[in-house]
Amino acid sequence: MFSKDNLTYEAVPLPDRADLTDADMIAAAQAFYDQMKRRHTVRDYSDRPVPREVIEACIAAAGTAPSGANHQPWHFVAIQDPAIKSQIRAAAEEEERKFYDGGASDEWIKALEPIGTGPEKEHLDVAPWLIVVFAQRWGEFDDGTRYKNYYVPESTGIATGMLLTALHKAGLVTLTHTPNPMKFLGDLLGRPDQEKPLMIIAVGHPAKDACVPKVAKYKKPLSEILSVL
Repeated sequence: MFSKDNLTYEAVPLPDRADLTDADMIAAAQAFYDQMKRRHTVRDYSDRPVPREVIEACIAAAGTAPSGANHQPWHFVAIQDPAIKSQIRAAAEEEERKFYDGGASDEWIKALEPIGTGPEKEHLDVAPWLIVVFAQRWGEFDDGTRYKNYYVPESTGIATGMLLTALHKAGLVTLTHTPNPMKFLGDLLGRPDQEKPLMIIAVGHPAKDACVPKVAKYKKPLSEILSVL
């Protein structure tokens, strides 16, 4: 929440600074890549609990993301309650059945075949945590008046990417899920009108027999995703 009387620019010295050699930078970047390429999107979860402190620390890390005008236009709802998870699953599967029964184009359904998805979303019950990501269209000053948020999808997308990275580094697996439409999430979780649900993230440990689609291990080579001028 921002105060109208605190909207002036004030410079402070950079509080944190890395001073690595070129060799150390290369090694650190390569080590991070080596760790992140072991990240997998997983649909098969163990019921092993995950401490709330882990989820809170990862969301706190996401909250350090850059954002338009530093408005931080995001909100995360972390759900452990089995009854609420079951309600989310039921509502999500209702929308997914519509999607697979004609709501999506044939081309879209065909593109999903190698991934092996369908309308059943058992992971929404089994995963110990669901995190619902909301983007805030506007904020409110401390006196209750509104202010506009800027670059909301971009800002929230960056924060969500940082959240997925933090969860992976904590030894957990995730699955992003975007039922369409998602308005039921705001209603179910009691979020205000200015917040738009963007996705559900299932979080937990993989089941012992967890599998991933073979096609998911294919990533475009660097030559296809990078141009250096």
